Amino acid sequence: MSLLVYVENTDGKFKKSAFEVVSYAKAIAALTNNTVTALSIGHVAAEELTKLQKYGAEKIISADSNQLSNFINRAYAHIIADVAKQQGAQVIILSNSFSGKGLAPRVATKLDAALADGAISLPEIQGDNWTLTKSAFSAKAFAKLSLQAPIKVISLNPNAFEVQENEVSAQLETYESQIPAADLGVLIKEVVRATDKVSLPEAEIVVSAGRGLKGPENWGMIEELADVLGAATACSKPVSDADWRPHSEHVGQTGIVVSPNLYIAIGISGAIQHLAGVSSSKTIVVINKDPEAPFFKVADYGIVGDAFEIVPQLITALKAYKGQ
Repeated sequence: MSLLVYVENTDGKFKKSAFEVVSYAKAIAALTNNTVTALSIGHVAAEELTKLQKYGAEKIISADSNQLSNFINRAYAHIIADVAKQQGAQVIILSNSFSGKGLAPRVATKLDAALADGAISLPEIQGDNWTLTKSAFSAKAFAKLSLQAPIKVISLNPNAFEVQENEVSAQLETYESQIPAADLGVLIKEVVRATDKVSLPEAEIVVSAGRGLKGPENWGMIEELADVLGAATACSKPVSDADWRPHSEHVGQTGIVVSPNLYIAIGISGAIQHLAGVSSSKTIVVINKDPEAPFFKVADYGIVGDAFEIVPQLITALKAYKGQ
């Protein structure tokens, strides 16, 4: 039996989340004395594919076709389930990303499998019974899931498991089965990506700001701080609703849920809807002039003061520390 890992790529390149799920699968393989097979869909060069063996993939299968250059949920789910059957995989692992959240339940249905979505821990294994911890209620709580079906689908939360090098030799194979026409019925006309920024779902550091910035004209210091830290920028819902910042930067219960190693909140009061999207961050730093702001109750570190005074000083100190 092998573990099958679906690894996402963007424009033919793997991101951190791909190496996270391979590392996670390798850790499970060590517990169960099994092997790891990685599946890539879309065009990825052989040189990029072989990077997966550095993290424990012993077999790499590439489903490369012009029809699959853009993400199509039904077609991708068909391939993942089909490869799982071909390889005799009883554990299928994906990233709990935008596409992973749509793929995991569809794949589980196709394989009549148990599903653990948003997993944040390695499983506790007792025969066919696997127990995992997952985030629940928009990351406001944790739940224990017991997976008892013979086939299991697990989607791993980004940043929930560290990338671990475990180099092996891998064999490359090509997926050549026919995809049903009905699964290719979606036409992708255009995909527009922001290529000049750190990806928000992938970011290890996020600098976020809210209405305390008073207007879009003051966002320069937020972007400068993010640039110094190599961070992604984000915002609260009222800011995106006011068109100060694009909706793609809105983090919260109705926006993007993030789990970076460091989340810096500037001029954000900390409404429950916003906290739901950031509470799984490993370290939260809050800068706000209101000492009663709810965000301080969940912060690891807090600074009570005017962001327009503190942030420029922080940028200067960081540049000095980095020798810029």
